[in-house]
Amino acid sequence: MTQTHAPFRVDHVGSFLRPQELAEAREAYAEGKLSREELTAAEDKAIRDLVAKEVKAGLKSVTDGEFRRAYWHLDFFWGFQGIDHVQAAEGYHFHGETTKADSALIAGKISGRQHPFVEHYKFLRDLVAEQDQVEAKYTIPAPAQFYFELIRDAEHVEKLNQIYPDFTELRRDIKEAYLQVIQDLVDAGLKTLQADDCTWGVLVDDQFLTAWGAAQGKSKDQVRDELAQLFLTLNNDVYENIPAGLTLNTHVCRGNYHSTWASSGGYAPIAEELFEKEAVNAYFLEFDTERAGGFEPLAKVTPGKKVVLGLLTSKSGDLEDKTEVIARIKEASQYVPLENLYLSTQCGFASTEEGNILTEENQWEKIALISEIAKEVWGD
Repeated sequence: MTQTHAPFRVDHVGSFLRPQELAEAREAYAEGKLSREELTAAEDKAIRDLVAKEVKAGLKSVTDGEFRRAYWHLDFFWGFQGIDHVQAAEGYHFHGETTKADSALIAGKISGRQHPFVEHYKFLRDLVAEQDQVEAKYTIPAPAQFYFELIRDAEHVEKLNQIYPDFTELRRDIKEAYLQVIQDLVDAGLKTLQADDCTWGVLVDDQFLTAWGAAQGKSKDQVRDELAQLFLTLNNDVYENIPAGLTLNTHVCRGNYHSTWASSGGYAPIAEELFEKEAVNAYFLEFDTERAGGFEPLAKVTPGKKVVLGLLTSKSGDLEDKTEVIARIKEASQYVPLENLYLSTQCGFASTEEGNILTEENQWEKIALISEIAKEVWGD
């Protein structure tokens, strides 16, 4: 049977390096030198060019590269009604770098009506409709990621408690807002949705958990258990209620900003919640460095679910050794049947508009290597 929805043997997470022309257009718009219409035209052109390159590279699952976004997650949050684009006290800290301080702050009751990403998807849909045996995949951040942003510091928590003193109401509105956007995307023709999620990557990091627990007088294990259950609940509120016929996959990351990372740790501590209980079809998983641990936790993956092994790094242009990657795929097949395994980079090439430190040529060489390996392993 021909695979019709992601994941595919040769796959990718979703974001691509912004071309220089688009980066210059976005900068000119920020400086007031370019109109919104002119920026949209520049985005449209860049996306058309990207889709052509994706198809030429043999990708069956095509995205818009997240070219209309500054961030993989924040632009989606800003699209909700009741959410403001603000500057936080500080940016997020990565290994050796700190992001810009952009954030999403609650300003009123949350709603997913008339979300701008629906129109963005339609543009991609129409481009992909011209291609044979290619689907348009769309990426959004996970519900748990949204909640995590709403509690990122004391100011956020205070404002959230003012608007939503009752957590049950907040939980309901997050669920309904997400399902509204998803229904609108499905009504527009979407068949495959990917929920990107760094919250699980945070929960494997003992350093983060120890600091969070110290502030609340709790142990790191207690914090992990509480947050794992909370994040699972928020995600499954949505995932268990998506429209029939929609394929939902998720991507788990430990941070991907300008070729740096944010957290470290294997999947074992959250394997039960993530691999057994989260209601998704497939997992795009980071496995490009020792920071992600071994494959043993994959034994918890519910039979029938699919796993996309992120064995090639998007953080560097250096090409991996094909023999070593094939050996690791075979090792992973001890825990998940080979027919349920797929291959990609561990994350996108540009989770933020700054992009990782490699060239556009490098990113396509990575895709080509994935294709070459897949042919040897699966014959696809």
